[in-house]
Amino acid sequence: MNARSQVFDLTMEGRQVDEAVASIFHTVLFHRCLGKYMYTGDAQYSIGTVGYTDVDCDFIDFTYVCCTSDSLQRTVKRAINVFSEKLRSNEGCGSGQISLEFFKKKKSRWPFTPECIPWEVWTIHLDLIKHENEDERQMCRENVADLLTDKVIYITEIMNRHDYVPKTPSQSELDLIFDTTYPDVQPYLFKFVSSTSNSAAPSMGNAMKKMIKETLAL
Repeated sequence: MNARSQVFDLTMEGRQVDEAVASIFHTVLFHRCLGKYMYTGDAQYSIGTVGYTDVDCDFIDFTYVCCTSDSLQRTVKRAINVFSEKLRSNEGCGSGQISLEFFKKKKSRWPFTPECIPWEVWTIHLDLIKHENEDERQMCRENVADLLTDKVIYITEIMNRHDYVPKTPSQSELDLIFDTTYPDVQPYLFKFVSSTSNSAAPSMGNAMKKMIKETLAL
């Protein structure tokens, strides 16, 4: 099957990367997490609730919502930190992308491992920029916040569509669709994939033009 794919292009300061990526991926995961399944039979079940937490960013004028799950938050933070450190390793210059991929497993005959089939992929492409003064930094801070607001609204619109998501399986096949290792939430199976490339940082003028163009295009 062909996986649905969404790509977001963002330009920002290195210190804003962790919060910007987290705001988008946590928004997606909030819509792709369910409460824990409690089965009374192989096909009879009830679903628990998912709590939410408001997160205020330090380097962006932005607040986003994430699932109230310390273990899930640690998983997301760890993946983003690894990507962010690689992205910023060349003195704050460079570009890269990180993807949040949802997949389901298809059973294979022994001794082969189950086949992983992606069904939805969210990719963020980032270009880093350096600022020469505080005015430029503040302008970028505000523009990034505006872009993230538009991205979150767009994600919500996408989630409200009647697009494909895997059907709820029987209890014996729950692990083929959901990650059941979290104690308080049950997300669809997901993984992170990232890559980076070092290059010269774009000038402030060109980067701001790109950000303004992205804002107007939404």
